[in-house]
Amino acid sequence: MAIVIDLDVMLARRKVRSKELAAHVGITEQNLSLLKSGKVKGIRFSTLEAICQYLECQPGDLLRYEPD
Repeated sequence: MAIVIDLDVMLARRKVRSKELAAHVGITEQNLSLLKSGKVKGIRFSTLEAICQYLECQPGDLLRYEPD
C-alpha cells in the first residue's frame, strides 16, 4: 500500500482512546479501526478534518506516502 495511515501513532501521542475519537468524529469504532489498519479505500474530507481538529494535528501527521 502506497498510503500509510499513522492514526494509531497520533492517538498514542495525544493519549486519546479510539472510542473517544470515534464518538467525537461521529463514526463507529469499527470504521475507525478499519481506517487505522488501512483497510479503507477512501476518507471524507469532513471526517479527516474532524479527526485533525480533535487531535490538533495536520493531515500530514496522519497520512504519508511510501512507494511500493
